[in-house]
Amino acid sequence: MPEIQPAHRQDADAYWADKIVEVMRDQFGINPKVNTYSYRTPYPSAYDLIPLPNRYKVSDFTKFSGQDDTSTMKHVNRFIIQCGETANRDELRVRLFSSSLSGSAFTWFISLPPNSVITWADLEKQFHKYFFSGVHEKKITDLVRLRQRNDESVESFVQRLRYVKNKCNGLVLDDW
Repeated sequence: MPEIQPAHRQDADAYWADKIVEVMRDQFGINPKVNTYSYRTPYPSAYDLIPLPNRYKVSDFTKFSGQDDTSTMKHVNRFIIQCGETANRDELRVRLFSSSLSGSAFTWFISLPPNSVITWADLEKQFHKYFFSGVHEKKITDLVRLRQRNDESVESFVQRLRYVKNKCNGLVLDDW
């Protein structure tokens, strides 16, 4: 009875490596060292086979390190904008996201278990869960509490109001 071979490249590579080790051990009595440190992406290997759109040039993405006060919401939105037309495909967003990370954020990404990210929603949820601190986020109550100072011009007050509004992630106010 023939053995069933795996369909995915990474699985196939592991399958054939195991077969070679088995033959070396059985036929020649050699027990090769096993490399236990092989990197596997947190997304399905098939995503790496999806071609980028014609004439698409991979962007020099703004990097998120997790070390400054850049919000995860702002980073994700900027990343999607910088992706351009590739943002239309979940698989390409997932594949390219690591290019927008550096430092501890990149380390977090490469530490994710293999196949733990299937959709963009999976990756975004895990990213926010790990890095979102909320320290610099403002709430609607912060916006409501704002008052114009006695020595503040209307223009300065409106500018300050807009600044606080922009720190309220997920808040949508029309006509600003």
